Amino acid sequence: MNEPSLAPRVERNETSETKPVAPLKAAAIRRDWTVAEARGLYELPLFELIDRARALHVAHHGPSEVQLCTLLSVKTGGCPEDCAYCPQSSHHETNVAPEKMLDEAAVLDAARRAKDAGSTRFCMGAAWREVKDGPAFERVLGMVRGVKSLGLEACCTLGMLTPEQAQRLKEAGLDAYNHNLDTSRDNYRSIISTRTFDERLSTLRAVRSAGISVCSGGIIGMGESIDDRCSMLVELARLDPHPESVPINALVRVAGTPLEALPPVDPVEFVRMIATARVMMPSSMVRLSAGRSELSRETQLLCMYAGANSIFYGDRLLTTGNPGCDEDRELLKTAGARPLAPAL
Repeated sequence: MNEPSLAPRVERNETSETKPVAPLKAAAIRRDWTVAEARGLYELPLFELIDRARALHVAHHGPSEVQLCTLLSVKTGGCPEDCAYCPQSSHHETNVAPEKMLDEAAVLDAARRAKDAGSTRFCMGAAWREVKDGPAFERVLGMVRGVKSLGLEACCTLGMLTPEQAQRLKEAGLDAYNHNLDTSRDNYRSIISTRTFDERLSTLRAVRSAGISVCSGGIIGMGESIDDRCSMLVELARLDPHPESVPINALVRVAGTPLEALPPVDPVEFVRMIATARVMMPSSMVRLSAGRSELSRETQLLCMYAGANSIFYGDRLLTTGNPGCDEDRELLKTAGARPLAPAL
């Protein structure tokens, strides 16, 4: 694999032609966005973009409700994929060592603590390329059943799935499955070489066909262009229906990964991404995800105003840091926001 270029490509004078953005009705839902239209949104004057996003957010969601989600790594490290951003890849020399899979009791203890702290969704992640039938998958199914028994929404991110495996997860009670596109189709090969963009879409189809909610978004700050960002959003917005959940992540630069030397994401660019996602997918939950530790409180509040209505809650996201619960409770208090009740 050729290592990704470390030069960010987000200059405003890129060659892609933008298309003027027509005024949007507050309840408009579209699945025919073009990259030019998406870029036209992204490059609107900032306040106009935020105003549009806020209007759609209020029309489709509780304006002051934020879902609190907790993410736990149930199988850490040793992943055979070569994702350039990931400290769990066996291709990179990071401080994340392979660990044995957690047992069900340990996972349910973590889920209880998450619920007691205020989370309503509990997501379990395994550093796998794909799900393989056998004891490990059976253990995950038991975890899903256990999390559901606690009255929490259950989510998993386990890599690629077959339709049959997706159906088994559904039967165990899984509410949502996370499988991010990460970046645009054109930029994909510069970030990952061990699986294809179409394989990611195939997993999303299996999840949708099983009746599980789709959680899919991407990462910005990996050296991608503005067109790459917009193209990724277009791919998501063309899914029918739209993903119920769209996590927007800022790259967490981890020593030992090919992207460790990249500059941090510009906060305004991050707000633009949140707002554009909200306009293009007004009924989806837009999740303010990884990278929040490097975002100021003010940037996070602006993201929430522009349409982010979910955060990962707890001081760890798989293997990287995250603001603590006390800090996030203070953030919500400052915003005048309240935790969203579970949709069970």
